[in-house]
Amino acid sequence: MGVQNYNILYSCVYEKERGNEQFVEENALGIVLSGELHLYSNGGTVVFKKNSIGLIRRNQLAKSMKLPEAKGKPFRAINILLDQNALWKYASTHAIENNNRYHGDYIIDLTKDVLLKDYLESLLPYIDNPQMLTRAISEHKILEAIELLLKVKPELISFLFDFNDPHKIDLEAYMIQNFTFNVPLEKFAKLTGRSLATFKRDFRKTFNDSPRQWLTKKRLEEAHFLMNTKHKKPSEIYLDLGFEDLSHFSYSFKKMFGIAPSMILKR
Repeated sequence: MGVQNYNILYSCVYEKERGNEQFVEENALGIVLSGELHLYSNGGTVVFKKNSIGLIRRNQLAKSMKLPEAKGKPFRAINILLDQNALWKYASTHAIENNNRYHGDYIIDLTKDVLLKDYLESLLPYIDNPQMLTRAISEHKILEAIELLLKVKPELISFLFDFNDPHKIDLEAYMIQNFTFNVPLEKFAKLTGRSLATFKRDFRKTFNDSPRQWLTKKRLEEAHFLMNTKHKKPSEIYLDLGFEDLSHFSYSFKKMFGIAPSMILKR
């Protein structure tokens, strides 16, 4: 079960579940109340266990896995999104100027801070009583979170108030590192510091192919490698490689290689 009221999100999951979203749009502060959350990015895997608190930077690719506790106890977590409008408003009100790009960690562990734990748990009554969470209260809670974060770690000013869009980066290196993420081309364009039109143009110059065709071929080649050398089953890998359903993966695989994925394992 997932509940979102304005920018406050609550998750309650009784079975192992993959996250649907693979692009982090806004900065987010959250706590795992029970179970574990595994975040996979090109920087590695981060595991948030029970009572872990994390601050996640916007504009990044990340896959998630929610793992319930044993004996039927669910995975539970609560997050608050620190959206750009709220951060702009706070910066303007408090005359905060930050002209530098943020170059630090994209995921920050804040588990040891008791005040943040109390703050996040104070959001739970609004999950049980969603009618009480008005837009005004939500906006107030976001500003409270920003204020608290700056009191706890003043150096987060550059993390929170870097309003720059991603700068133009090496397209080839980025796509080879991130081709398994299932996000729209507009997101890849943004993360590489390009408009969609420029992204497509640069992509064809770099790979001599369109983004969609290249992504499909790259993912299928990786699938062939994993099944042929690592003996992975199609059902184990298709989601991790950016395919939305198994039938589409199987159809695309057979179209490219002339053989069904299941036949690779029988060789």
